[in-house]
Amino acid sequence: MTVQAADHLPRPKRLTAAQRVLSILGVFDIENAALSLSEISRRTGLTLSTTHRLVNELREWGALSRDADGRYSIGLRILELGTTSQGLQLREVAVPFLEDLQHAVRANIHLAVADGHDVIYIESLRCLDGVPVPSRLGGRWPMHATGTGLVLLANAPQEFQEEVLASKLRRFTEYTPTDPDALRHRLAEIRRSGVAIIEKQLTYNARAIAVPIKGPRDRVIAAVGITTPIAAPSPHALVPALAATARTISRALGAPSAGGAGRRPVPAPRRVAVPAESPPPDRECRADRYDRAAYDHAVMARR
Repeated sequence: MTVQAADHLPRPKRLTAAQRVLSILGVFDIENAALSLSEISRRTGLTLSTTHRLVNELREWGALSRDADGRYSIGLRILELGTTSQGLQLREVAVPFLEDLQHAVRANIHLAVADGHDVIYIESLRCLDGVPVPSRLGGRWPMHATGTGLVLLANAPQEFQEEVLASKLRRFTEYTPTDPDALRHRLAEIRRSGVAIIEKQLTYNARAIAVPIKGPRDRVIAAVGITTPIAAPSPHALVPALAATARTISRALGAPSAGGAGRRPVPAPRRVAVPAESPPPDRECRADRYDRAAYDHAVMARR
């Protein structure tokens, strides 16, 4: 029996110092917001001593915080850094317009940007009696399964579309599109019409309508979407208000096609009082109502 020389045996890849630190930060998510030292060690694959040293350094810097039970969570320093991201700057501009939209349509509103093959929700406005959906602020979902994701994918370069279509497309329901050829046709239609309308792709009880938001040079940089109950009236009645919101945000971001040529992105506009007779969106949020007059009032006041 021949014994292979130790020098010829494959060696495990050694993580760099930065990779070890990032692996610690990467173990936290919405289901694991607070973890013990041993849990962090187990989830990262780092030794307990290495984990202890790096966690203490991260805690001293403010990236992690430690509670009275000795469990660690993401610290405020990370939140502080996050506020400088382009996504949150976009959110700052968009939120007042999204609130006007929610007041008009009485539905859940989402603002999403692309990250790899996924979309991340950088804003999620919920209605108390809106359709229950799994999306949340900071939530991540595959592009092919969501309305906002399909809008972003439809407006992405052809090479990127093919990269996504060639990947493993996860199925959430039997209505989730996973056939590459069918998806190509669908993406072409969304790009042509400028709107994505989907039903039951992520959950069985929801319909989503989404349109693109453009930035300088008219590049699609985000998507805004509405989710309504599957039993709500025709989604096409909501498209004008949704498209008007996207156009107004795009104008504020300097998109030439929206009338923002030559402008720099502006800070969040002043809040506009909505008509007194209309209830605030979090007290009455019915997706089957479309108050066009209230929406037009808010949009005209912002111009």
